[in-house]
Amino acid sequence: MARSRDEVDVGDISPMAWRLLRTAAGYEQRGVEKELDTLMQAHVSMLESNTRSLSTDRLEQLFALYAADLTDEQVTALVEHF
Repeated sequence: MARSRDEVDVGDISPMAWRLLRTAAGYEQRGVEKELDTLMQAHVSMLESNTRSLSTDRLEQLFALYAADLTDEQVTALVEHF
């Protein structure tokens, strides 16, 4: 059974899943900058390329942004399978 978005550990989301969550939610990397003052396009790029992680607070903000535009089923499918 798929987990709900509330059960997702943001520290366990793969770089590919982060990219897919962003894309599925309809954001370009630069668009994230406009929505979250604490994140720059470079942060998103490094997270998605697995060259750098972000703090748990930033990961949770990013996850909340993406998840707001997706269903639980979409979120858990991307997180669990990628």
